[in-house]
Amino acid sequence: MKVVSLAISKKKGTRKDIIPAAKVIEDFGFEGDAHAGDWHRQVSLLASESIEKTKDAGLDVTFGDFAENIATEGVDWKAIPVGTRVKIGESVLLEITQIGKECIRKCAIYYQAGDCIMPKEGVFARVLTGGRIQSGDAIELI
Repeated sequence: MKVVSLAISKKKGTRKDIIPAAKVIEDFGFEGDAHAGDWHRQVSLLASESIEKTKDAGLDVTFGDFAENIATEGVDWKAIPVGTRVKIGESVLLEITQIGKECIRKCAIYYQAGDCIMPKEGVFARVLTGGRIQSGDAIELI
């Protein structure tokens, strides 16, 4: 299990820009990301396998297109219970707080990508311990 992509955005409801590494701030989220803050959805995670499945269905999408902060390989996030702790890299510790989300209205991502898988397949977490992470870092479920 590992990180395959990291991304941030300045505004909510938009695609995120890929970054090589991220500073993850305790009880806040990714430095420079619009979704960071004092709430339960500080960081979003999505399986790269879900993104690939969407590509195979004919949509022109890539990492960051679903506004995920962390795209992963080898983790079935839909099967991970709320409360699970996730260690990434050397020091970052997240706690899963929500699986999927309700979209009140279709956002820019839906219109740009043609669909959005985050409501069904994305998960959200709060940051228990901050640090630096980068693509390729190992993921450990605790």
